[in-house]
Amino acid sequence: MTSNKPLTGGLALSAYAVASRAIPLIAPPLLRRRLKHGKEDAERWREKLGEPTAKRPDGPLVWLHAVGLGEVLALRGLITSMSAQNPTLNFLVTSTARSSAQVMGSNLPPRTIHQFLPLDAPQYLRKFLDHWRPDLSIWSEQDLWPNAILQADARAIPVALVNARITDASLQKRRLGRALYAAMFARMSLIAAQEERTAANLRNLGAQNVRVTGSLKSAAPALGYDTEALTAAKALFAHRTPWLAASTHQGDETVALQAQQALCAQPSAPLLILAPRDIARARQIAQQVSALGLTPQLRSEGIALSDATQVYIADTYGELGLFYRLCDRALIGGGFDAIGGHNPWEAAALDCAILHGPDTANFEADYRQLHDADAATQTSAATLSTDLSQTDHATKIHNARALSDAARDALTPLAADLCALMPKASE
Repeated sequence: MTSNKPLTGGLALSAYAVASRAIPLIAPPLLRRRLKHGKEDAERWREKLGEPTAKRPDGPLVWLHAVGLGEVLALRGLITSMSAQNPTLNFLVTSTARSSAQVMGSNLPPRTIHQFLPLDAPQYLRKFLDHWRPDLSIWSEQDLWPNAILQADARAIPVALVNARITDASLQKRRLGRALYAAMFARMSLIAAQEERTAANLRNLGAQNVRVTGSLKSAAPALGYDTEALTAAKALFAHRTPWLAASTHQGDETVALQAQQALCAQPSAPLLILAPRDIARARQIAQQVSALGLTPQLRSEGIALSDATQVYIADTYGELGLFYRLCDRALIGGGFDAIGGHNPWEAAALDCAILHGPDTANFEADYRQLHDADAATQTSAATLSTDLSQTDHATKIHNARALSDAARDALTPLAADLCALMPKASE
């Protein structure tokens, strides 16, 4: 069965198709080089060559793709909502970043499999699609692979884009490829943008059927955790009051450690749990902690918490769900490093008060919504210790949780429309 959609972007597609034929010439040695440097999964890297490492489940299969950790985790709410409307569905989630696989393993919804997306070469994608035979293809945010989308459409697999976000700066970078984007958008039956600005930018790139449905991140279920690890962690921190600095970069860490210095000068000083975005920096961070006269301890060392420890460095993947459950206050990283901020909704879903730095460019609409509802606190290097010391965060925690719960309820119409795209035989 083939698609009946009109062909568009012929010249752009032809040029891309010719260029993508070179991918198999360079992909294997490149991936092996990345594997040598620890940037690929030793057991699963060949998934990127279209070689699956899992069996296709029986029954209808929805394939969803997102590029990295945050984007993949955001898909969980949509999966849950679609599954509630059609309990026969199975889900295949693909991504490209190794960290997304490491964390997604402990956060997979029921009947969901994770694989790495093959590189965008026709021969890799044929193997991938022959094996998985998806009934619906859903792409998230702005990571779009032309051959994957075009091959799915050629097999009459409905294609959709959700949680789309394209800033004005991203639009300028994509203008030269407008014909290629228009060709991909023409093959999509549904396009859902996070906010109006993205919707306008998508239309400038040739998209026609665009709607605004909000961010999927606000609707994602709470991060998972290991029950035994939580019990052990509660015992570990039984006599300490912890606060969290989550998904941090160097600038965030500088501000957080300055605040911890001030807090340690007070009676009953709290413990800072510092969870860096890149755990490979853990020992470098420990040196910074020591240079400030504070006492660090690495979680990876697996030893009992010392009474002298003032900064506990969470240098493990996939445990943010655990640490949010242990703390009632969190500085969300990315706000002090020109990073654009990180996801505040993971804290909201676990009743943890949200504090953040001034740079929220990547989550501008999200933080605007939180502040309009009195559900977050913008802080600074000068005020963080004071903001953390506030005894009553309950109102902001309640308001943020209410927004998160409402966002999950609002997913129902989008999930229904996506389910309706699937062939009748798959329902």
